[in-house]
Amino acid sequence: MTAQPAVKALACPNCGGTVTLRAAGYTVTVACEYCGSLLDVSQGEVRLLQRYQQAVGRLAIPLGTRGTLDGIEWEAIGHLDRSEGGSYPWEEYLLFNPYHGYRWLMWDGRGWSFGEMLTQTPSYDGGGMRVGDIRFERFFVNGRARVDAVVGEFYWRVKRGEQVASDSWVAPGLMLSREENAEEVSWTLLRLLSAAEIKAAFAVDAPRDPWPPLPHQPSPYRGAIAPMGWIAALALLFMLIAAIAFSGERTLARTTLPIAADGRDQSATIGPITLNSPWQKVVIRAEVPQVDNGWVDLDYALVDRKTQARYEAGGAAEQYHGRDSDGSWSEGSRGARVSVASVPAGSYDLVIDYKGNRWTDTNQVIGSFAPDWRLEGSPQVAIEAASGASFFDNWLLAALLIALPFGWFLFRHIRFEQARQDQSDVGRTGMAAMFSGSGDDD
Repeated sequence: MTAQPAVKALACPNCGGTVTLRAAGYTVTVACEYCGSLLDVSQGEVRLLQRYQQAVGRLAIPLGTRGTLDGIEWEAIGHLDRSEGGSYPWEEYLLFNPYHGYRWLMWDGRGWSFGEMLTQTPSYDGGGMRVGDIRFERFFVNGRARVDAVVGEFYWRVKRGEQVASDSWVAPGLMLSREENAEEVSWTLLRLLSAAEIKAAFAVDAPRDPWPPLPHQPSPYRGAIAPMGWIAALALLFMLIAAIAFSGERTLARTTLPIAADGRDQSATIGPITLNSPWQKVVIRAEVPQVDNGWVDLDYALVDRKTQARYEAGGAAEQYHGRDSDGSWSEGSRGARVSVASVPAGSYDLVIDYKGNRWTDTNQVIGSFAPDWRLEGSPQVAIEAASGASFFDNWLLAALLIALPFGWFLFRHIRFEQARQDQSDVGRTGMAAMFSGSGDDD
């Protein structure tokens, strides 16, 4: 087991302030926390590398602060302010544990990430990268990461203004970062920390729902989409099977009624009609084979013999034809179908009010209405009432209600992914991008 390094105190050659080395024997460069001057401590003596007169501002995590992440206690020993040439700034804290080495804690203004430098180069996988079983999609390309300010101690000779080429790849909850300069290429794997994790470790706050989302922030809706989709699909299938199974009709009554030749109002009553189910749909069909350039108005009322409660519906059987400036035309249907939904069990009379009407085309172009009914023979209307009809309209309404939660989560997920990908230099779009990057083997 490696012995824990002793803490060592040095005097800053620039301001005289006491500089504490928390990783003595490992540290190469340290920045004075009072004046910001860079000191070289690699040779056992303190050498002033660069003098900064600007005082270092207060850090969200003061150097020397200890916190526990992944069950290991880490100490913050260094801090870097970095940016893309002065734009898109972020902060990096160097963490140290004598038995586990160095880690990085990154804050980009919206979230914290915990990073470890990789000892093996990731493998290329099509347009992405792969680390073990996790595939990363390319996100940022051709970046130039610059050091804008430095304080604390580091294991390499860091200096203000230092730049490296950078690229990044992401998977849900993870970011793979590549940095390259003239001497080396380094790879760092960063894990997004929850607001609760960073709060418990270093007592700092982070937004719980940053917007726009971080590049490697997983969609909070992704995990619910598949289960909700399966539940909705199974529920809809079950309801469809039930609708089909109970869709058989039972004829309740049939009759044929004469239509008065003079077009007067008529009424007829059919009954009793017995409905046995607690609630049912009643369908009433009418057919007028002899209607020609006319119509029959039909009003129905199912009247409960016991309570006199009425369930009403209306329709018309109609058929027209003629000629106009465009030639011959015809429209309408000699049959009419209406339904009365959710009729309770009971004994009913079906009351039918009806009237025949005739449409005459006196000049073969513009029609006019005549008050009388002029048909050859004895026109009749055939009436049939049936129950137990399929509730496909209700099924469609139920399907919509079941699909709404799934659709809402799907919409929120797509909106989240679009906002996340809008930040990418690659600019991946489309439905495939919305659902890719699960982190599993392809």
